[in-house]
Amino acid sequence: MRTVLVTGPGGAGRTTVAAATALAAARRGTRVTLLTPDRVPGELGGVTVRRIDSAAHFRAELLAFQDRAGVALDLLGASRLDAEELTELPGAEQLALLSALREAAAGEPDLLVVDLPPTDRALAALALPEQLRRYLRRLLPPERQAARSLRPVLAQLAGVPMPAQWLYETAARWDLELAAVQAVIEDPGTTVRLVVEPGPAAADALRTARLGIALHRLALDVVVANRLLPAETPDPWLAGLVAQQRKHLDELTGEFSAVHEVAHLGRDPRGDDDLELLGCRAPAEPAGAPAWTIEDRIAEDDVLVWRLALPGAVKDGLALVRRGDELLLTVGPFRRIVPLPSALRRCTVTGAGLNDGVLDIRFTPDPELWPRGR
Repeated sequence: MRTVLVTGPGGAGRTTVAAATALAAARRGTRVTLLTPDRVPGELGGVTVRRIDSAAHFRAELLAFQDRAGVALDLLGASRLDAEELTELPGAEQLALLSALREAAAGEPDLLVVDLPPTDRALAALALPEQLRRYLRRLLPPERQAARSLRPVLAQLAGVPMPAQWLYETAARWDLELAAVQAVIEDPGTTVRLVVEPGPAAADALRTARLGIALHRLALDVVVANRLLPAETPDPWLAGLVAQQRKHLDELTGEFSAVHEVAHLGRDPRGDDDLELLGCRAPAEPAGAPAWTIEDRIAEDDVLVWRLALPGAVKDGLALVRRGDELLLTVGPFRRIVPLPSALRRCTVTGAGLNDGVLDIRFTPDPELWPRGR
C-alpha cells in the first residue's frame, strides 16, 4: 500500500490538494481512499472518502472504556457518564486521526491519501504511536502479566492492590492498535506531501517541517507550491504580488529538489473538474527516508559513528542525552527518544558533531561489553 500524508502551514490549501491528489490517482485506475476531517470540494468519482469525526470517536472510546471498567467503577461508587453529556477533550483529534488511519489502512487500498492538520500538529500526531507504546511498556511491562497467580500474595506483601487483569488486557489492546498505526507511518511506501503558498514565511515554515520529518524518519514526497498567480498581469498592484510570490517560489525550488507548481484558479475549487484543472500529480514511487547509518571506524579510530541525516539542523537548537539504551534527541522545536541500535548499546558516547545537516555521534566500544578481538 502507498500512503501519502498531506500537510503544510495553516491556510495553504491542504484539503484541496489532498482531494486533487486522490482524484488524479483514481483517474489512472488506482483504488484510492481519502481520509479527511473536512468536506472536500467535489464528488471525487472513484475515490472512497472516509471522514474523521473526532467527537464521535471520543464518545465511543470513552463509553467503551467505561463499560470495560464497570466493576471497578461500581466498587468506587462512580456515576456513569451518558453519551449526550460527553464533549471531546484536547488531544481527542489526534487519537481520532490515528484510529481512522489504522482502520483505513486495514482496507488495503492501493493508495491512501491522508489530509492532516497543520504541520506542527501533524508531526505531533504522527509521533504519538511510538511515544504512547513506550509509555505503556514502562508503566505496564508485558512481562509482569506472567505473575498473575502471584498477585494476591504480592498484594499482601506490598499492602496495596495489584493492577487488575482488565488493565493489562486494555494496555495490550492499545499496544496492538498503536503498533498497526506505527507500521503504516514507518512503512517505506509512506511519504509526506508538503503544501505551501509561496510567501515571506513559506521557506522558514518548510525548513522547520523538513527538519521534523527527518527527525521522525519520514520521506518527503514533493513540495506543492499552491495558489500561484498568473506570471503576467496588466494590473500593477497584482504584478507586485506576482513578483513577491515568484521570488519566494525561486527560493523554494533552489532549496527543495521536488517542487510542484499549482496555479490559482481565481476562485475556490468546486467539483471534480476544478480539482483536475489544478493538475496535482498522482504520487510517484516513494523516495527513501533520510539515511541513519553506522560507520565502522574501529580499525582506524576505535569508534563507531552513527550518522543521522537532519537537513536544516543547527547547533544552537541541538541537544543530546544518552539514557540507558535510548538517545534523547532535541532538534529545533522537535524532540524524540530514539532507541539505540544493538551494537551501540555496548558503547559509550564520546562526542558528536554537526556538519551540512548530518549529525555524527561517536561511540567508543565498552571493553567489558564488547567481544574480544573485535
